[in-house]
Amino acid sequence: MTEPLGPVGLALAVLLCGTAGVEAHALIDRTEPQAGSALRTAPAQVRVWFTESLEPAFSGVQVVTVADQRVDKGDSQVDRANLRLLRISLPSLPPGTYKVIWRVLSIDGHVTQGDFIFRVIP
Repeated sequence: MTEPLGPVGLALAVLLCGTAGVEAHALIDRTEPQAGSALRTAPAQVRVWFTESLEPAFSGVQVVTVADQRVDKGDSQVDRANLRLLRISLPSLPPGTYKVIWRVLSIDGHVTQGDFIFRVIP
């Protein structure tokens, strides 16, 4: 037969369970261009906003074609005025499908990564 938790046991259980949700990860908040969008005019840069501040030295983004050929200008950087914003410049892109690949380290030490696509249409 088990006994119910007393006040101290209940407080300890709540404390231990509550700490699991404290760890945060930098996830995408929004993107420009929007993930999955079709654009008539190629963007001059890709901007990705995250839910957490990023460690600039360990966060980056690149843009590639469907054949994995890199097409960005190689100047990936976290915005100094907004540590939740990661950006990269693009040359004039021809019509096609492009994949944005990102990998970031949030200031709390968690690494997240992912990708999304956008299309430039004629």
